[in-house]
Amino acid sequence: MNRRSFLTSAALTTTALALHGCNESNRVAIDHTKHPQKQDEKLSTININRAVTKTLKIATSWPAHFPIMGTGVDRFASRIEQISAKSLQIKIFAKNTLVPALGVFDATSSGKLDGFHSGPYYWKGKNSAFSLFSGFPFGLTAQELNGWLMFGGGMQLWRELYAKHNLYPFAGGNTNIQMGGWFKKPIKSLKDIEGLKMRIPGLGGEVMAKLGANPILLPAGEIYTSLERGVIDATEWVGPALDTMMGFYKVAPYYYSGWHEPGSVLEMTFNHTTWSSLAQEHQAMIESAIAEMNANMIVEFQAKNTQALQKLDSLGVKLQQFPQSVIDAAKAATLDVLSEQSDLNPDFKRVNQSATEYLKQSIAWSDVSLKEYLNIR
Repeated sequence: MNRRSFLTSAALTTTALALHGCNESNRVAIDHTKHPQKQDEKLSTININRAVTKTLKIATSWPAHFPIMGTGVDRFASRIEQISAKSLQIKIFAKNTLVPALGVFDATSSGKLDGFHSGPYYWKGKNSAFSLFSGFPFGLTAQELNGWLMFGGGMQLWRELYAKHNLYPFAGGNTNIQMGGWFKKPIKSLKDIEGLKMRIPGLGGEVMAKLGANPILLPAGEIYTSLERGVIDATEWVGPALDTMMGFYKVAPYYYSGWHEPGSVLEMTFNHTTWSSLAQEHQAMIESAIAEMNANMIVEFQAKNTQALQKLDSLGVKLQQFPQSVIDAAKAATLDVLSEQSDLNPDFKRVNQSATEYLKQSIAWSDVSLKEYLNIR
């Protein structure tokens, strides 16, 4: 075949293919008009209509733009708007704007809100097992908690139990290891724990009660004043970055390393009906943005606590460690609390067994890896 014949044949073939494609396109278009329901379903799950914006109302248990936790949620909302080309928008409501700080669970469960950002241990009154998803004394670190939730069966249990409240949770951040608290007087023995009035929530509070303390629950805005006026003798909060901002060092200079919250999971939880109604693309975008927020929040706490620690000496803070007698008693009390709660609640027992089994496996690995490295370093 000569060059002219080849080009002519190629041109005819291309034209035929193009006409065939047009016919195919026309045929598909006609089929779509015959099946409008299928077309609508396809658009809702494959092609997001950017002319229609979906807005979700999410409330938090934190003040507006609260450092790390609040600003992390702000960045999450901005990220969603960015990656969805504004087809999905998140409207954030700080605590007490639409509902009280600890009213977000019920408001989301009922559908008044589309979602919330808070901490699972706040809802232990609904089900004591929920507190375990935040972590527990002498338990899993932030990294281990993520491992248990994502690859150890923890998330399946969490979603199963939250589904009974029409909720769909995600791990939405972690405070990383928390400090043991601020005390007006040093803790030299178990006798110094007896009768101590301390602001401390969750399972850590139950353990302190076993040691003879009087755990008290107070909202953030009342802690400093209560500490200053002697309503409480001590308080735990988070870590150097947020604690120094609260000014606790001014009235309680003894600052202890912690064991009650080696990692503390925060949650981004959605109304289950709302979540199920979202387009698959929007669900995927939310999952990705939450995973990003979860990872970023952990390392931001690490970085900010590192920076704040350097300032503590100049503020007159006395860094302390609990006596071994207190640590030993707290470990025994933790086992008692976990056992007692397991006997009272089958859900607690299931979640505790899952988390504890994962902890045993993780300790075996950490002892020959991270622990050895830290000792070497």
